[in-house]
Amino acid sequence: MGLQLNGAANWCLYGKNGSKIMKQESRSMIIRAVTSFEDNNVTATSVKMNPIDEGKIKLGGSDLEITRLGVGAWSWGDTSYWNNFEWDDRKLKAAKAAFDTSLDNGITFIDTAEVYGSRFSLGAINSETLLGRFIKERKEKDPKMDVAVATKFAALPWRLGRESVVKALKDSLSRLELSSVELYQLHWPGIWGNEGYIDGLGDAVEKGLVKAVGVSNYSEKRLRDAYQQLKKRGIPLASNQVNYSLIYRNPEENGVKATCDELGITLIAYSPIGQGSLTGKYSPENPPSGPRGRIYTREYLTQLQPLVNKIKEIGQNYDKTPTQVVLNWLIAQENVVPIPGAKNGEQAAEFAGALGWRLRGEEIEELRSLAKELKPIVGFPVEKL
Repeated sequence: MGLQLNGAANWCLYGKNGSKIMKQESRSMIIRAVTSFEDNNVTATSVKMNPIDEGKIKLGGSDLEITRLGVGAWSWGDTSYWNNFEWDDRKLKAAKAAFDTSLDNGITFIDTAEVYGSRFSLGAINSETLLGRFIKERKEKDPKMDVAVATKFAALPWRLGRESVVKALKDSLSRLELSSVELYQLHWPGIWGNEGYIDGLGDAVEKGLVKAVGVSNYSEKRLRDAYQQLKKRGIPLASNQVNYSLIYRNPEENGVKATCDELGITLIAYSPIGQGSLTGKYSPENPPSGPRGRIYTREYLTQLQPLVNKIKEIGQNYDKTPTQVVLNWLIAQENVVPIPGAKNGEQAAEFAGALGWRLRGEEIEELRSLAKELKPIVGFPVEKL
Protein backbone atom coordinates (compact mmCIF):
# COMPACT_ATOMS: atom_id res chain seq x y z
CA MET A 1 0.00 0.00 0.00
CA GLY A 2 0.90 3.63 0.04
CA LEU A 3 2.58 5.17 3.03
CA GLN A 4 2.71 8.11 5.33
CA LEU A 5 5.35 9.06 7.85
CA ASN A 6 4.51 11.35 10.74
CA GLY A 7 6.95 13.41 12.74
CA ALA A 8 10.53 14.00 11.61
CA ALA A 9 9.78 12.57 8.20
CA ASN A 10 6.44 12.99 6.49
CA TRP A 11 6.17 11.32 3.13
CA CYS A 12 2.85 10.63 1.42
CA LEU A 13 2.35 8.18 -1.38
CA TYR A 14 0.05 9.28 -4.11
CA GLY A 15 0.24 7.02 -6.19
CA LYS A 16 -23.20 -5.45 -5.30
CA ASN A 17 -22.36 -7.79 -2.98
CA GLY A 18 -19.47 -10.02 -2.39
CA SER A 19 -19.28 -13.72 -2.95
CA LYS A 20 -19.54 -15.68 0.29
CA ILE A 21 -17.44 -18.73 -0.41
CA MET A 22 -14.10 -19.08 -2.15
CA LYS A 23 -12.44 -22.38 -3.02
CA GLN A 24 -9.21 -23.28 -4.76
CA GLU A 25 -8.39 -22.95 -8.43
CA SER A 26 -4.95 -23.02 -10.03
CA ARG A 27 -3.45 -19.88 -11.52
CA SER A 28 -2.76 -21.43 -14.90
CA MET A 29 -6.38 -22.46 -15.24
CA ILE A 30 -7.40 -18.81 -15.42
CA ILE A 31 -5.29 -18.07 -18.47
CA ARG A 32 -6.41 -21.27 -20.21
CA ALA A 33 -10.05 -20.47 -19.42
CA VAL A 34 -9.85 -16.90 -20.71
CA THR A 35 -8.07 -18.04 -23.88
CA SER A 36 -10.66 -20.74 -24.44
CA PHE A 37 -13.50 -18.29 -24.04
CA GLU A 38 -11.89 -15.85 -26.44
CA ASP A 39 -11.08 -18.47 -29.07
CA ASN A 40 -14.60 -19.84 -29.03
CA ASN A 41 -16.33 -16.45 -28.95
CA VAL A 42 -18.32 -17.40 -25.88
CA THR A 43 -20.70 -14.72 -24.63
CA ALA A 44 -19.73 -12.64 -21.63
CA THR A 45 -22.37 -14.19 -19.41
CA SER A 46 -20.93 -17.67 -19.95
CA VAL A 47 -17.52 -16.54 -18.67
CA LYS A 48 -18.87 -16.17 -15.15
CA MET A 49 -17.47 -18.59 -12.61
CA ASN A 50 -19.11 -19.96 -9.52
CA PRO A 51 -17.57 -18.32 -6.42
CA ILE A 52 -16.81 -21.82 -5.17
CA ASP A 53 -14.06 -21.98 -7.83
CA GLU A 54 -12.08 -19.26 -6.08
CA GLY A 55 -9.68 -20.11 -3.32
CA LYS A 56 -6.33 -19.53 -1.72
CA ILE A 57 -3.05 -19.41 -3.59
CA LYS A 58 0.53 -19.75 -2.42
CA LEU A 59 2.35 -16.49 -1.96
CA GLY A 60 5.33 -16.74 -4.27
CA GLY A 61 7.63 -19.64 -3.45
CA SER A 62 6.66 -19.65 0.23
CA ASP A 63 4.35 -22.09 2.00
CA LEU A 64 2.00 -19.26 2.96
CA GLU A 65 -1.46 -19.45 1.39
CA ILE A 66 -3.56 -16.32 1.01
CA THR A 67 -6.83 -15.34 -0.66
CA ARG A 68 -6.75 -14.08 -4.25
CA LEU A 69 -7.84 -10.69 -3.01
CA GLY A 70 -6.76 -8.86 0.10
CA VAL A 71 -7.76 -5.71 1.94
CA GLY A 72 -5.51 -2.75 2.65
CA ALA A 73 -5.65 -1.00 6.02
CA TRP A 74 -3.78 2.19 5.05
CA SER A 75 -6.78 4.37 5.91
CA TRP A 76 -7.41 2.79 9.31
CA GLY A 77 -6.45 5.40 11.89
CA ASP A 78 -5.02 7.79 9.29
CA THR A 79 -5.52 11.54 9.39
CA SER A 80 -2.91 12.88 6.98
CA TYR A 81 -4.09 11.38 3.68
CA TRP A 82 -7.46 9.70 4.26
CA ASN A 83 -10.51 10.47 6.40
CA ASN A 84 -10.50 14.21 5.71
CA PHE A 85 -7.90 14.82 8.41
CA GLU A 86 -10.06 13.52 11.24
CA TRP A 87 -10.59 10.30 13.16
CA ASP A 88 -13.55 9.52 15.42
CA ASP A 89 -15.66 6.67 16.78
CA ARG A 90 -17.78 6.58 13.63
CA LYS A 91 -14.74 5.99 11.46
CA LEU A 92 -13.46 3.43 13.96
CA LYS A 93 -16.72 1.46 13.76
CA ALA A 94 -16.61 1.68 9.96
CA ALA A 95 -13.08 0.25 9.88
CA LYS A 96 -14.16 -2.57 12.20
CA ALA A 97 -17.06 -3.29 9.86
CA ALA A 98 -14.62 -3.40 6.93
CA PHE A 99 -12.54 -6.00 8.78
CA ASP A 100 -15.51 -8.17 9.82
CA THR A 101 -17.20 -7.97 6.43
CA SER A 102 -13.99 -8.96 4.67
CA LEU A 103 -13.71 -12.10 6.80
CA ASP A 104 -17.43 -12.82 6.42
CA ASN A 105 -16.92 -12.81 2.65
CA GLY A 106 -13.87 -15.06 2.79
CA ILE A 107 -11.22 -12.38 2.27
CA THR A 108 -8.71 -13.04 5.03
CA PHE A 109 -5.52 -11.36 3.79
CA ILE A 110 -5.13 -7.97 5.53
CA ASP A 111 -2.24 -5.60 4.79
CA THR A 112 -1.05 -2.89 7.15
CA ALA A 113 2.22 -1.14 8.09
CA GLU A 114 3.91 0.44 11.07
CA VAL A 115 3.64 3.90 9.45
CA TYR A 116 -0.10 3.73 8.76
CA GLY A 117 -2.13 5.88 11.13
CA SER A 118 -0.63 7.48 14.20
CA ARG A 119 -0.94 7.39 17.95
CA PHE A 120 -0.18 11.10 18.18
CA SER A 121 -1.84 12.87 15.25
CA LEU A 122 -5.28 14.46 15.68
CA GLY A 123 -6.69 11.59 17.68
CA ALA A 124 -5.78 8.94 15.14
CA ILE A 125 -4.66 5.43 16.03
CA ASN A 126 -1.92 3.29 14.55
CA SER A 127 -3.35 0.89 11.95
CA GLU A 128 -1.51 -2.10 13.43
CA THR A 129 -3.03 -1.35 16.81
CA LEU A 130 -6.51 -1.26 15.31
CA LEU A 131 -6.01 -4.47 13.34
CA GLY A 132 -4.73 -6.24 16.43
CA ARG A 133 -7.78 -5.07 18.37
CA PHE A 134 -10.14 -6.23 15.61
CA ILE A 135 -8.49 -9.67 15.47
CA LYS A 136 -8.70 -10.05 19.25
CA GLU A 137 -12.39 -9.11 19.33
CA ARG A 138 -13.19 -11.44 16.44
CA LYS A 139 -11.35 -14.37 18.04
CA GLU A 140 -13.40 -13.98 21.20
CA LYS A 141 -16.47 -14.83 19.08
CA ASP A 142 -14.75 -17.18 16.64
CA PRO A 143 -11.58 -18.78 18.08
CA LYS A 144 -10.93 -20.67 14.83
CA MET A 145 -10.96 -17.58 12.64
CA ASP A 146 -8.46 -17.51 9.81
CA VAL A 147 -6.65 -14.25 9.07
CA ALA A 148 -3.32 -13.65 7.33
CA VAL A 149 -1.64 -10.45 8.53
CA ALA A 150 0.90 -8.60 6.43
CA THR A 151 2.79 -5.62 7.77
CA LYS A 152 5.87 -3.61 6.79
CA PHE A 153 9.22 -2.25 7.96
CA ALA A 154 9.85 1.46 7.34
CA ALA A 155 13.35 1.90 5.91
CA LEU A 156 14.03 5.16 7.75
CA PRO A 157 17.54 6.60 7.21
CA TRP A 158 18.53 6.18 10.85
CA ARG A 159 17.64 2.49 10.92
CA LEU A 160 20.80 0.53 10.27
CA GLY A 161 21.59 -3.19 10.07
CA ARG A 162 19.67 -6.42 10.22
CA GLU A 163 18.88 -5.93 13.90
CA SER A 164 16.73 -2.90 13.10
CA VAL A 165 14.40 -5.08 11.02
CA VAL A 166 13.89 -7.65 13.75
CA LYS A 167 13.39 -4.94 16.39
CA ALA A 168 10.81 -3.13 14.25
CA LEU A 169 8.99 -6.40 13.62
CA LYS A 170 8.83 -7.14 17.35
CA ASP A 171 7.39 -3.65 17.91
CA SER A 172 4.78 -4.33 15.23
CA LEU A 173 3.92 -7.66 16.84
CA SER A 174 3.45 -5.87 20.15
CA ARG A 175 0.99 -3.43 18.60
CA LEU A 176 -0.79 -6.26 16.80
CA GLU A 177 -0.77 -8.39 19.98
CA LEU A 178 0.46 -11.36 17.95
CA SER A 179 3.41 -13.69 18.35
CA SER A 180 4.04 -13.77 14.58
CA VAL A 181 2.66 -12.48 11.31
CA GLU A 182 2.19 -14.22 7.99
CA LEU A 183 4.06 -11.69 5.84
CA TYR A 184 6.69 -9.06 6.66
CA GLN A 185 7.77 -6.63 3.98
CA LEU A 186 10.32 -3.88 3.48
CA HIS A 187 8.07 -0.90 2.75
CA TRP A 188 10.50 0.76 0.37
CA PRO A 189 14.23 0.47 -0.41
CA GLY A 190 16.46 2.35 1.98
CA ILE A 191 18.85 5.14 1.09
CA TRP A 192 21.52 2.77 2.36
CA GLY A 193 21.77 -0.48 4.30
CA ASN A 194 19.55 -2.55 2.03
CA GLU A 195 21.63 -5.72 2.26
CA GLY A 196 21.30 -5.54 6.03
CA TYR A 197 17.56 -5.14 5.72
CA ILE A 198 17.33 -8.25 3.55
CA ASP A 199 19.42 -10.16 6.09
CA GLY A 200 16.98 -8.93 8.74
CA LEU A 201 14.08 -10.45 6.80
CA GLY A 202 15.91 -13.76 6.72
CA ASP A 203 16.58 -13.55 10.45
CA ALA A 204 12.88 -12.91 11.10
CA VAL A 205 11.98 -16.10 9.24
CA GLU A 206 14.58 -18.17 11.10
CA LYS A 207 13.39 -16.78 14.46
CA GLY A 208 9.85 -17.91 13.67
CA LEU A 209 8.46 -14.38 13.79
CA VAL A 210 7.08 -14.51 10.26
CA LYS A 211 6.02 -17.16 7.74
CA ALA A 212 7.03 -15.31 4.58
CA VAL A 213 8.92 -12.17 3.61
CA GLY A 214 8.60 -9.66 0.82
CA VAL A 215 9.52 -6.20 -0.38
CA SER A 216 7.55 -3.20 -1.61
CA ASN A 217 8.20 -0.53 -4.22
CA TYR A 218 11.22 -2.46 -5.49
CA SER A 219 12.58 -1.99 -9.00
CA GLU A 220 13.56 -4.93 -11.20
CA LYS A 221 17.24 -4.75 -10.22
CA ARG A 222 16.58 -4.43 -6.50
CA LEU A 223 14.04 -7.25 -6.76
CA ARG A 224 16.57 -9.59 -8.36
CA ASP A 225 19.25 -8.69 -5.82
CA ALA A 226 16.92 -9.30 -2.86
CA TYR A 227 15.75 -12.59 -4.37
CA GLN A 228 19.31 -13.87 -4.78
CA GLN A 229 20.41 -12.74 -1.32
CA LEU A 230 17.57 -14.61 0.38
CA LYS A 231 17.96 -17.62 -1.92
CA LYS A 232 21.47 -18.19 -0.53
CA ARG A 233 19.82 -18.84 2.84
CA GLY A 234 17.14 -21.06 1.34
CA ILE A 235 14.44 -18.45 1.94
CA PRO A 236 12.10 -17.45 -0.89
CA LEU A 237 11.29 -13.83 -1.60
CA ALA A 238 7.52 -14.21 -1.59
CA SER A 239 6.22 -10.89 -2.84
CA ASN A 240 6.77 -7.39 -4.17
CA GLN A 241 4.02 -4.91 -3.30
CA VAL A 242 3.77 -2.14 -5.88
CA ASN A 243 1.38 0.46 -7.22
CA TYR A 244 -0.54 -1.30 -10.02
CA SER A 245 -3.87 -0.53 -11.63
CA LEU A 246 -5.40 0.18 -15.03
CA ILE A 247 -4.17 3.76 -14.78
CA TYR A 248 -0.78 2.93 -13.28
CA ARG A 249 0.80 0.10 -15.25
CA ASN A 250 4.46 0.84 -14.54
CA PRO A 251 5.03 -2.73 -13.33
CA GLU A 252 4.23 -3.89 -16.86
CA GLU A 253 6.55 -1.32 -18.40
CA ASN A 254 9.59 -1.33 -16.09
CA GLY A 255 10.20 -5.08 -15.94
CA VAL A 256 8.85 -5.61 -12.41
CA LYS A 257 5.80 -7.69 -13.43
CA ALA A 258 7.86 -9.84 -15.82
CA THR A 259 10.53 -10.38 -13.16
CA CYS A 260 7.93 -11.40 -10.57
CA ASP A 261 6.51 -13.92 -13.05
CA GLU A 262 9.97 -15.23 -13.93
CA LEU A 263 11.17 -15.68 -10.35
CA GLY A 264 7.88 -16.88 -8.88
CA ILE A 265 7.32 -13.77 -6.77
CA THR A 266 3.71 -12.71 -6.21
CA LEU A 267 2.93 -9.13 -7.18
CA ILE A 268 0.71 -7.51 -4.55
CA ALA A 269 -1.06 -4.53 -6.11
CA TYR A 270 -1.76 -1.51 -3.92
CA SER A 271 -4.03 1.35 -5.04
CA PRO A 272 -5.68 -1.14 -7.47
CA ILE A 273 -8.76 1.03 -8.02
CA GLY A 274 -6.73 4.21 -8.48
CA GLN A 275 -7.55 5.40 -4.95
CA GLY A 276 -11.23 5.49 -5.93
CA SER A 277 -10.82 7.24 -9.28
CA LEU A 278 -11.82 4.11 -11.23
CA THR A 279 -14.97 3.37 -9.21
CA GLY A 280 -17.23 5.82 -11.02
CA LYS A 281 -17.74 7.72 -7.75
CA TYR A 282 -15.80 10.77 -8.87
CA SER A 283 -16.20 13.08 -11.86
CA PRO A 284 -14.84 16.44 -12.99
CA GLU A 285 -17.74 18.01 -11.09
CA ASN A 286 -17.10 15.86 -8.01
CA PRO A 287 -13.35 15.28 -7.51
CA PRO A 288 -11.99 13.53 -4.40
CA SER A 289 -11.25 15.63 -1.34
CA GLY A 290 -7.98 15.99 0.51
CA PRO A 291 -4.55 15.16 -0.94
CA ARG A 292 -6.08 12.86 -3.57
CA GLY A 293 -7.64 15.92 -5.20
CA ARG A 294 -4.14 17.13 -6.11
CA ILE A 295 -3.53 13.96 -8.12
CA TYR A 296 -6.97 13.16 -9.50
CA THR A 297 -7.74 16.70 -10.64
CA ARG A 298 -10.77 17.87 -12.60
CA GLU A 299 -8.61 17.86 -15.72
CA TYR A 300 -7.44 14.32 -15.16
CA LEU A 301 -10.93 13.07 -14.31
CA THR A 302 -12.16 14.58 -17.58
CA GLN A 303 -9.55 12.56 -19.48
CA LEU A 304 -10.44 9.50 -17.42
CA GLN A 305 -14.18 9.60 -18.21
CA PRO A 306 -14.12 7.48 -21.43
CA LEU A 307 -12.30 4.68 -19.59
CA VAL A 308 -14.69 4.85 -16.64
CA ASN A 309 -17.66 4.76 -19.03
CA LYS A 310 -16.27 1.64 -20.72
CA ILE A 311 -15.67 0.00 -17.34
CA LYS A 312 -19.31 0.68 -16.41
CA GLU A 313 -20.49 -0.71 -19.76
CA ILE A 314 -18.52 -3.92 -19.36
CA GLY A 315 -19.69 -4.27 -15.78
CA GLN A 316 -23.31 -4.23 -16.92
CA ASN A 317 -22.63 -7.41 -18.93
CA TYR A 318 -21.79 -9.22 -15.71
CA ASP A 319 -24.03 -7.30 -13.28
CA LYS A 320 -20.86 -5.99 -11.64
CA THR A 321 -19.79 -2.57 -10.38
CA PRO A 322 -16.86 -0.63 -11.88
CA THR A 323 -14.83 -1.44 -8.76
CA GLN A 324 -15.37 -5.16 -9.26
CA VAL A 325 -14.45 -4.89 -12.94
CA VAL A 326 -11.11 -3.15 -12.37
CA LEU A 327 -10.16 -5.55 -9.56
CA ASN A 328 -11.05 -8.49 -11.82
CA TRP A 329 -8.89 -6.95 -14.54
CA LEU A 330 -5.90 -7.11 -12.22
CA ILE A 331 -6.63 -10.66 -11.09
CA ALA A 332 -6.80 -11.66 -14.75
CA GLN A 333 -3.20 -10.48 -15.24
CA GLU A 334 -2.17 -13.60 -13.29
CA ASN A 335 0.22 -13.72 -10.34
CA VAL A 336 -1.38 -10.53 -8.99
CA VAL A 337 -3.16 -10.09 -5.64
CA PRO A 338 -4.95 -6.72 -5.39
CA ILE A 339 -5.35 -5.16 -1.95
CA PRO A 340 -7.93 -2.35 -2.25
CA GLY A 341 -8.36 -0.21 0.82
CA ALA A 342 -11.65 -0.76 2.66
CA LYS A 343 -12.90 2.05 4.87
CA ASN A 344 -16.27 0.43 5.68
CA GLY A 345 -18.24 -2.80 5.40
CA GLU A 346 -20.04 -1.80 2.22
CA GLN A 347 -16.75 -1.37 0.38
CA ALA A 348 -15.40 -4.66 1.71
CA ALA A 349 -18.49 -6.54 0.50
CA GLU A 350 -18.19 -4.92 -2.90
CA PHE A 351 -14.56 -5.97 -3.24
CA ALA A 352 -15.51 -9.60 -2.69
CA GLY A 353 -17.73 -9.37 -5.75
CA ALA A 354 -14.60 -9.15 -7.91
CA LEU A 355 -14.14 -12.88 -7.34
CA GLY A 356 -15.91 -15.85 -8.88
CA TRP A 357 -15.94 -14.70 -12.51
CA ARG A 358 -13.54 -13.50 -15.22
CA LEU A 359 -13.47 -10.81 -17.85
CA ARG A 360 -13.05 -11.96 -21.44
CA GLY A 361 -9.65 -11.55 -23.08
CA GLU A 362 -10.92 -8.96 -25.54
CA GLU A 363 -12.39 -6.89 -22.69
CA ILE A 364 -9.11 -7.01 -20.80
CA GLU A 365 -7.22 -5.67 -23.81
CA GLU A 366 -9.87 -3.08 -24.65
CA LEU A 367 -9.54 -1.60 -21.16
CA ARG A 368 -5.75 -1.60 -21.40
CA SER A 369 -5.89 0.11 -24.79
CA LEU A 370 -8.15 2.88 -23.47
CA ALA A 371 -5.96 3.31 -20.39
CA LYS A 372 -2.86 3.78 -22.56
CA GLU A 373 -4.37 6.97 -23.96
CA LEU A 374 -4.28 8.60 -20.52
CA LYS A 375 -1.50 10.71 -19.11
CA PRO A 376 0.23 8.60 -16.43
CA ILE A 377 -0.39 9.54 -12.82
CA VAL A 378 2.49 10.23 -10.45
CA GLY A 379 3.88 7.23 -8.58
CA PHE A 380 6.16 6.81 -5.58
CA PRO A 381 9.66 8.06 -6.64
CA VAL A 382 11.63 5.30 -4.90
CA GLU A 383 10.33 2.80 -7.46
CA LYS A 384 13.06 4.15 -9.74
CA LEU A 385 15.94 3.76 -7.30
